[in-house]
Amino acid sequence: MSKVVMVARLWLAVAMAVFSSAFVNGHVTLGWLSTRSEFLTQEEFWFDQTLDHFSHYNRHKFQQRYFEFLDYFRIPDGPIFFRICGEGPCNGIANDYLSILAKKFGAAIVSLEHRYYGKSSPFKSLTTNNLRYLSSKQALFDLAVFRQYYQDSLNLKLDRKSENPWFVFGISYSGALSAWFQLKFPHLTCGSLASSAVVLAIFNFTDFDQQIGESAGPACKAALQETNQLVEQRFAINKEEVQALFGAEEMEVDGDFFYFLADAAAMAFQYGNPDKLCCPLVEAKNAGKDLVDAYAKYVKNYFLGSFGSNVRTYIQKHLKNTTLGEDSADRLWWFQVCTEVAYFQVAPANDSIRSSKVDIRYHLDLCKNVFGEGLYPDVDTTNIYYGGTKIAGSKIVFTNGSQDPWRHASKQIPSPDMPSYLLTCRNCGHGTDLRGCPQSPPNIEGDAHSCTSPATVYKVRQQLVKKMDLWLSECQASINRKYV
Repeated sequence: MSKVVMVARLWLAVAMAVFSSAFVNGHVTLGWLSTRSEFLTQEEFWFDQTLDHFSHYNRHKFQQRYFEFLDYFRIPDGPIFFRICGEGPCNGIANDYLSILAKKFGAAIVSLEHRYYGKSSPFKSLTTNNLRYLSSKQALFDLAVFRQYYQDSLNLKLDRKSENPWFVFGISYSGALSAWFQLKFPHLTCGSLASSAVVLAIFNFTDFDQQIGESAGPACKAALQETNQLVEQRFAINKEEVQALFGAEEMEVDGDFFYFLADAAAMAFQYGNPDKLCCPLVEAKNAGKDLVDAYAKYVKNYFLGSFGSNVRTYIQKHLKNTTLGEDSADRLWWFQVCTEVAYFQVAPANDSIRSSKVDIRYHLDLCKNVFGEGLYPDVDTTNIYYGGTKIAGSKIVFTNGSQDPWRHASKQIPSPDMPSYLLTCRNCGHGTDLRGCPQSPPNIEGDAHSCTSPATVYKVRQQLVKKMDLWLSECQASINRKYV
């Protein structure tokens, strides 16, 4: 983008901010320009990124995609909200609660697509050898290098030498990256929100399944367990018939099918739709109807239907496909799982929701089958490097939803300068503080009214705003002293 165009866009953002602020009391703002869409913006920009940040010899570059939203930016010293994209294509800046925060603080929002995902792939072929540069460590340096590039570009276009205060945001894996970025590069940011941040690499993640049972409640849990037993019994007699019932005829590995069924249940709680699963199952059980049929309807109507999942995601033959395409994120994320973080969702020894076929051996065999010999998730090294839940950072806000099974891989106990909040309600799931409830279909601007306890979400958001206000003010004061 040319200097003239950039400056014009920046001053247009100022004009819009002034216009909208003049009508706040009358509830007339320009927010409607973006709130009718799932994204604030989908306009793409590109940046030359270093392929290997840890090599003195390999200086190859690749094109990395990013997005910017300047409508609320207070020129020239407004904060920059750095939204980290995670393990999938980043097709724009999501229109959730972050847009409200940006308007409140007069912030620009920038978002960088994770290396390899979406359009930011260094290679056209995703062979195991070509994936050697895919790691959280490389991704963190991507963020740091881009942050410097964007700040320098902004200064050039505004003809100044100062810096803007930066604040980092992420959900789930990108929430972990948000916390780790603040940990590793505290001089580049004023603070971070680590929403549902999975900062603890876990090899044997039985807590995931146990949380599903707790979130379901006694009646739904019992129905789920009975359903699983019935499926296993019928599967042993006629697996083709059972898989066809769930639309999973393509699956060749038994473990893939049972992992698929377990994940279908987990998503109802993870993303704030427990009633979509529990109501029909409990009703079927109480009425003496076929539980397997009831669960199959849920899987096809919700999990594969409105939720938008795909059976191929769980098929190892698909995961072995090295051709770059729209579904490549499945293979890419499993590579990170099989090398860094594991998060192996396995059946507990007792009182399990999922099939006992989904065990450690299933996951290790998947890694070997999909990527070849030699890959192993070194979770100990990952946790030593980042600290796990003992992360020794500062100015990081951790948030988790009470029903989210991933919260057991997050930091749930507050520590000095790192507050941790639990959003407690029946449909408080993954990233509820930014996304609201439920999350399928997504709520525009992270609306919290549909949460079963909206006051809980509001309270946590108020605490987040207080921390952001404090840390951004401290940052701005430091910047003023430096560039006085």
